[in-house]
Amino acid sequence: MTPPHQPNQEEQETAESPDQFFRDIEIQFLIHELKDPIAIVETGLRTLLEKKEKFGPLAPKQENTLKRTLRNTQKAREMLNNLLEIGRSESGCFICSHFQPVKSVYQAMKDSLEIMTGPLSDEIGKYQSEKDALELLTRNGIHLDVSPGISDAEIFQDEIKFRQIVGNLLKNALHHRREKLKIIMDLENDVVSLTVSDDGPGVEPDQHEMIFKRYAQVKECSIVPRKGHGLGLAGALILARCLGGDIKIVSEKGQGAAFCLTLPVSMAAE
Repeated sequence: MTPPHQPNQEEQETAESPDQFFRDIEIQFLIHELKDPIAIVETGLRTLLEKKEKFGPLAPKQENTLKRTLRNTQKAREMLNNLLEIGRSESGCFICSHFQPVKSVYQAMKDSLEIMTGPLSDEIGKYQSEKDALELLTRNGIHLDVSPGISDAEIFQDEIKFRQIVGNLLKNALHHRREKLKIIMDLENDVVSLTVSDDGPGVEPDQHEMIFKRYAQVKECSIVPRKGHGLGLAGALILARCLGGDIKIVSEKGQGAAFCLTLPVSMAAE
C-alpha cells in the first residue's frame, strides 16, 4: 500500500515560511467567504428556471441566458471547492468512508457535463436511468470501460477528494477532445487505476511536468491552446498524492493525452 505523500525538503521549507503561511490562510479565508454569495446566486438562478409557475414563463433567449449563467456559477463553485479541498489535503484533513468508485466516476462525469456548454450538457440532466445516460454518452463518443474486478468493488478513501480528482481529469479531457473520450477502470493488487484519455491536441513530452504545476499553462506545445488557470491538473495531482496515489500522463503532440490515476483501495493511516 502506498503511504500518503510526504513533503520533500523544498516543500517543507515553503510550508514553514511565515509569510507564505499567512498568505495561504488569507486565501483560504477568502475562498470560504466567497462560497455563500455564489450559493445565493446559484439558488436564485435555479429558482427562476425551475419555478416558472410562480415567477412567470421565460422567453427562449432569457432561458438560455439564465442556463449559461447558472453553468458558469457552478464552475465558480467547483473551483472554490477544489481549492478548499487542496488546502484541507495539504493540512492532513481527510474524511474516509467505504464507497463504490465506479458510481463516483459516473456521478463525476454527470457533474462535469452539466456545467459545460453544449447540447450534451442540457441533455444529460434529463436522464434518471444510469443505463440510458451511459448509452447517451456512448452515442456522443464517451466510453466507460470497467473491468469485472472493480464493477461492484468498494474502496476506503476520501470520496469527496476522489470525485474532485476524477472531475478535474474528466473536465480536462472534455475540453480538449475532438470526438472521443475513454475512461478505463481496473482494480489489481489493492490498487485502483483509472485512465482518462482523449483524442485532442496532446502535450509534448518536455511539457508533461509543467502541466501539473499550479498556475502553469501549456501554450505553444499543443495544436489547440490549453486554456485555463493551471489549477485543475495541479490540484488533482496534489489530492491524489495526499491520498497515497499518483497521476501520470502519456501523450505526444497531436496524438491525444491519457492521464492515469492510481490509488490504494484503503488510505494508509499515518
